[in-house]
Amino acid sequence: MRPTGSEPARGRHAGAPEMHPSSPIPVMGDGAGLGAAIRRTLGDTDLSVFPLALGSSVFGWTAQVDASAAILNRYYDFGGNFIDTADSYSAGRSEHIIGQWMSRRRNRDDIVLATKIGNHPDNPGLGPVAMVRAVEASLERLQTDHIDLLYFHLDDRSVPLEDTLGTAQWLIESGKVRYLGASNFSAERLVEARILSAAGYPRIEALETHYSLLHRQPFEGDLGLVSRGQGLGVMPYFGLENGFLTGKYRSRADLDGSTRAARVARHLNRNGLRVLNALDAVAAEHNAPVASIALAWLLAKAGVVAPVASASRPEQVDALVGATAIRLTRAQVVELERAARA
Repeated sequence: MRPTGSEPARGRHAGAPEMHPSSPIPVMGDGAGLGAAIRRTLGDTDLSVFPLALGSSVFGWTAQVDASAAILNRYYDFGGNFIDTADSYSAGRSEHIIGQWMSRRRNRDDIVLATKIGNHPDNPGLGPVAMVRAVEASLERLQTDHIDLLYFHLDDRSVPLEDTLGTAQWLIESGKVRYLGASNFSAERLVEARILSAAGYPRIEALETHYSLLHRQPFEGDLGLVSRGQGLGVMPYFGLENGFLTGKYRSRADLDGSTRAARVARHLNRNGLRVLNALDAVAAEHNAPVASIALAWLLAKAGVVAPVASASRPEQVDALVGATAIRLTRAQVVELERAARA
């Protein structure tokens, strides 16, 4: 599909001063706790988001309806407004739970809602028909008429990028989608997408990528250079490495009964434990949970707007949100990175 020539609305007016996507913006409000303190602008958009996105991959899986609602309430009551989901999470159940919650709270206008398409087992890929079907289904489950940020969940190389972006153009012009993001794209494909945007296709404004103290490539290579050069808002996922960087798992015995055992076990080695020891030391200096420090390290990185992190219980939200109030010193950043490299 070819673009019609019109462009989606942009967040900054012509002549407005440039602002890096990770620049904090003070906001006023009555929200309880830390969330009333800051917002960050996402890419070249008018989306103003809390610097910790609440992931929802556990909704409908390890967290059922009531627990998921309690987690959402806890995050929202802290001032959180950025919710991340996908049509493939629990085969759409995650989106359904979020839609029910927003309907009950009547807070859709307060929420920046991000979802991902292209990886649902019953409707895979980023071809035009699959994309339209996916968005329509997500809108129904989420009980909304628009998606603030639509991610391509993966890079579908079987479909020309022009067709994917052309379909996204139609979705934007129809009012169903506001802005686009890419998940799991390479630096090369981001460059290709930006070249196409110069020809009139819609721009990718955000990137989701795996990034943590224990997984620093490819973001600290070409991917980070390209994303910063394009002014993308970066949302790292797996910043806590499936819970390992919370400090909960320090021996094989700690994995007993865990649904995350297979993923966490690979970090139970000399390198992983050395990083945990460094996190322990910095956490003690801030009187903060280990998880907060691991996320604060991400927030200190150029280009990062909001790490995506999930909770299985409401009380776990506190450590996630707490990261947004922590400012690591340069020495602390160096200490953590030295442990991760050694």
